[in-house]
Parts: sequence; structure tokens; C-alpha cells
Amino acid sequence: MEHASVHPNSVAGLGGRHMILIANCLVAVVAALHVYFLVLEMFLWTKPLGLKTFRNTIEKATDQAVLAANQGLYNGFLAAGLFWGLIHNNPGFGFQIKSFFLLCVIVAGVYGAATVSRRILYVQAAPAALALILLWLA
Repeated sequence: MEHASVHPNSVAGLGGRHMILIANCLVAVVAALHVYFLVLEMFLWTKPLGLKTFRNTIEKATDQAVLAANQGLYNGFLAAGLFWGLIHNNPGFGFQIKSFFLLCVIVAGVYGAATVSRRILYVQAAPAALALILLWLA
């Protein structure tokens, strides 16, 4: 019987199809979150939802709109990379893609938590770290 894990060092008894399914679902959640961040930062930054989410005034948000849109675009690239890893037809390479982009999300989240708001650690880095751990355990 073939093992469902794509981790190169996986042992059949430690993961299984259910674990990789759970890990991939969490990777998809992280990707979806980054699509949401893209929408917030590129299109809703100066709208009521964007203002409330980022605790900005309209004046401050207007001044930062171009930078926020750029940041949103980068979040879109992270989402695209995670989705690419999920759909790649080579499971081993897909595992590497997902691992790389999850690590990028974690680094971005830790940096954001250190420089902008501790909340970013919980909203961005923590889900990616959990997804990466589950991916490696699968």
C-alpha cells in the first residue's frame, strides 16, 4: 500500500491520508487568509472594513494606500505559491513548495509582529506554523 505523505522522510505509521488531508486543508486556509489580506490591503484599505481592521483613520489610510496595495500584492504572491503547492502534480515537489511558502509567511508574520503589531503573530504566523508542523508530520 502506498503512503499518502509527501514528506521525504515520512514513515507510513506516522502520517497517513487523513494527516496529509488535514495539513493541506490548513495550507488552504493560510492561502485563503492571504487572499483576504490582498483584498483588504489592495481594495478595502480606505473603506470602512479596512479602516476598522487596521485601526486607521481615513487620513492615515489615504497616505498609506499605495504602500498597502503593494503589501497586498505580496500577500497575493504568498497565496498563489501555497495554492501552487496544493495543486502541483508531483507530491514531493508540492511538499517543497508548500514548505517554502509557509516559511515565507512565518517570517513575514514574525517581522510584522515585531515591527507593526503583535496581533500579526497570531493572525498570520501562527496558522502558517501550525500548517507547516502538520505538513511535516503527515
